[in-house]
Amino acid sequence: MKSARILPLCFFVFGIPGFIFSQGCCSGGGGSPIAGGASQGVLLDRQMEVMVNHQYLQSDKFYSGDKDTAKLFDKLYSNYLYFRVAYGITKDLTMSVETGYFINKSLISLEHRDTISSSGIADLILFPRYDIINRTTETHRTEWTVGLGYKIPLGKHNDSTVSYIDPTTAQKYYTTSPPTVQPTNGSNDYIFYTFLSRNYTQKNFRVFGNALYIRKGWNSLGEKFGDYASMSVFVSKTYLKHWGVTLQLKGEHIAKMQAAKNVDLVASYNVYTQSTGGKTVYLVPQLSYSKKALTIFALANLPVYQYLNGVQIGTQYFITSGLSYRFYMKKPIGE
Repeated sequence: MKSARILPLCFFVFGIPGFIFSQGCCSGGGGSPIAGGASQGVLLDRQMEVMVNHQYLQSDKFYSGDKDTAKLFDKLYSNYLYFRVAYGITKDLTMSVETGYFINKSLISLEHRDTISSSGIADLILFPRYDIINRTTETHRTEWTVGLGYKIPLGKHNDSTVSYIDPTTAQKYYTTSPPTVQPTNGSNDYIFYTFLSRNYTQKNFRVFGNALYIRKGWNSLGEKFGDYASMSVFVSKTYLKHWGVTLQLKGEHIAKMQAAKNVDLVASYNVYTQSTGGKTVYLVPQLSYSKKALTIFALANLPVYQYLNGVQIGTQYFITSGLSYRFYMKKPIGE
């Protein structure tokens, strides 16, 4: 079995309960979706959050630029569990530790002749965030947060699959699986993040936004996945005390993949760097229900515009659902 010409699937979410399936992060080399749909500021002093969500994605849509084009394989899909534990060290500083596990990442060839699959742990993300501004008046609250994270690959980025079985000796020959189905991209990456929020408390209405940049490193295969950048604007309103509705508009850009000087990605891994990277605009509706310390949420990434370099598989279905629980490790000072 020969691997298909694999090109990345592009989407990335950061936040709320937030990383992606794209050349820039997940698909072209795995990567943990950072999970979710809303931005994150900081927790309260001594407050802890435990969050888990499930992300399902599937696509059989291929693009050349912003136009539909012929399929290179039948379908790509994955099931991913994402976990985050965060703690408010002070009222201004929060530290979170995040990781994920792929139940499966699968690529089905044309006419369903072959399926290439993998599973396993993805990355570990260490992500401190600090409030530069946090001001509250009788009518509104303003918050500005910055974050600097570091991603450490834990899973496989060089997993292989059987490509040929000798009919005489029954000996199996293996080929490195395409980046699209590896649990991680295998590189240490830096995450730069900023978040700005304006909460109109009397109207239960909130406007906020974030910007995210991921500086990708090189992995052991001589691959460097394209740096990732995104900007998002959100509006959110609370109804009947418990129900929250959020609408996000997000634009993202993923740079092209690079190869080390002594590595031929086409010959070694069937990866065409000219068919990596691109830009996408998403509309992301989210519904949540909160009662006391527990929040349950669901959201969907809806692509409204995609421009992908070369020929690539694009975003089609990307659905996230999960829950978050917040509590105090110790009673806050003064309460």
